[in-house]
Amino acid sequence: MHKLTLAAVVAVALVTPIRAQAPAAGPNAWTVDPNHSSAGFSVRHMMVSTVRGTLGPVKGTIEYDGKSIDSIKADISIDASGINTNNESRDKDLKSGEGLFEIAKFPTVTFKSRRAVADGPGKFKLTGDLTIHGVTKEVTLDVDGPSAPIKQGQSLRTGASATATINRRDFGLSYSRMVEATPMVSDEVKITIDVEATKRGS
Repeated sequence: MHKLTLAAVVAVALVTPIRAQAPAAGPNAWTVDPNHSSAGFSVRHMMVSTVRGTLGPVKGTIEYDGKSIDSIKADISIDASGINTNNESRDKDLKSGEGLFEIAKFPTVTFKSRRAVADGPGKFKLTGDLTIHGVTKEVTLDVDGPSAPIKQGQSLRTGASATATINRRDFGLSYSRMVEATPMVSDEVKITIDVEATKRGS
């Protein structure tokens, strides 16, 4: 019997380096560094334990003037085909099982922000469109950051960590196996996205 779990999006640094995408354009444009960014999730299994996992590389661009939270705009894509829960059989089911990710049809999770609002020192809320399994819903991420930009060589770097809790069924992830009237997988999934972004320094 497989212990199926559900994931949405992110939360450990990627171990295997991959090629970063081309630098973003514009003075306030930052490029997500996929080598130091990650997407992860956690979900309750049979309401007795928590299963955690990660998705694939995180890429995208962020607009940020380095000062104002209101200036932040994010356009993020995550490779869902890289889902990993440290269980090969479970991962295979998640990728292709009925009511699950169906990676062949929907290989990418995306988030495109609409607005950013300060939420206390070092925190803000980022609201935007989250697309999973071909379904798009508005979601608000609770974000710690952004960190003060630091210079490394010819580049500036900044980072942030975002979390949210979603209902998987809202995104068509309807797997509903029961064991003695107990759902194998909770409807609530906590997602985490950790991002480090870089741009050319002045």
